[in-house]
Amino acid sequence: MIDLNPVGSLPPLGEIPTKMYAQVIRQERFGDPREAFKIEEVETPHIKPHEVLIAVMAAGINFNNVWAARGLPIDVIKIRQKMGEPYDFHIGGSDVAGIVYAVGEDVNNVQVGAEVVVHHGTWNIEDPWIKAGKDPMLAPSAGIWGYNTNFGSFGQFCVAQAHQVLPKASHLSWEQAAAPSLVGTTAYRMLFGWEGNKLKEEDVVLVWGGSGGLGSQAIQLVTNHGARAVAVVSDEERGEYTKKIGAVGYINRKEFNHWGVAPHWEDLEGQKAWASEARAFGKAFWDALGERKNPNIVFEHPGEVTLPTSIFVCEAGGMVVICAGTTGYSASLDLRYHWVRQKRFQGSHGSNDEQAAAYNQLVCDRKIDPCMGELYSFENIGQAHYDMEQGKTVFGNRVALVGAPESGMGRK
Repeated sequence: MIDLNPVGSLPPLGEIPTKMYAQVIRQERFGDPREAFKIEEVETPHIKPHEVLIAVMAAGINFNNVWAARGLPIDVIKIRQKMGEPYDFHIGGSDVAGIVYAVGEDVNNVQVGAEVVVHHGTWNIEDPWIKAGKDPMLAPSAGIWGYNTNFGSFGQFCVAQAHQVLPKASHLSWEQAAAPSLVGTTAYRMLFGWEGNKLKEEDVVLVWGGSGGLGSQAIQLVTNHGARAVAVVSDEERGEYTKKIGAVGYINRKEFNHWGVAPHWEDLEGQKAWASEARAFGKAFWDALGERKNPNIVFEHPGEVTLPTSIFVCEAGGMVVICAGTTGYSASLDLRYHWVRQKRFQGSHGSNDEQAAAYNQLVCDRKIDPCMGELYSFENIGQAHYDMEQGKTVFGNRVALVGAPESGMGRK
């Protein structure tokens, strides 16, 4: 048995080294991701009967492990230890493309040697909520793989529950395949997961952060379904990119200055000024769309600085659906625009198996581009998270190579 295999290569199929290299976060290093992530040798994880061991070829980078690196807003290590996990470290990574090296005795949906990706919805299969057949992402035990769980894709081997495992699109490289699953499946649930406000043909959708990983997938899902997307971006270059992937137009948010918590309703002058800017933003949406029509769905994730505007511009009976709070969590809204116009404000988190499979099939059918943006080395996973945190321009998604050899794209 091999003790340790070099990064950038694989041992023979099914031969599992006793140890592996991983990008590890420890509590004493919480802070700047460039310091929080360190390469360490750790024991290669063992799998349970319902789990799969995957040799990681490439790992996607997502904002959740920026938070894990900083220990904010929760300490994922401490929480798992309270639940009985013995490990004093976190190996994150919520997107992967790789090769199955071992399967648990209860696994019958995937075989050793299969080329796979993994969706990020994970839960306790013994949870009574799950056994009752309810939406598993609403279960008390639901979490995000590679954030709430350990042994994600930032190691040479990762562990996933069998239900998470999906076939890799054969036409994609390892790094392309690792790019989109978390953001794509999240976007799919946001747009198609909520009865009464599911995306329909001819709908119009406002997509915040249209040039990023989440926004780029949302735009394509909207367009593929026969609806129209207008992106919100921070400059013209980003805007033109969103049009290339299907947006009918875009709004440059830097042309407006009303972001953040809206003035109190008793502040008449402040309210008047804020509403004037919000209406101008709404008109910009009409201009980008080419029609005087408000968004049936507002695709939200910035949260704190944008929510008042999202609620304001949403169509009567429409939905603002949110999956994150990248600008902060203390969002506010003017209830008059919410209840009188009977709008829905819907939280959305993760993806269940059916939603993930539907999204992955679109990728396999070449209807959705993974929007591979920037490629990093395994050694620079910390830098990749720092770049993401700092808002460094990348069109699409960031990925790091792990077991895959050097890519033709070049990497940092």
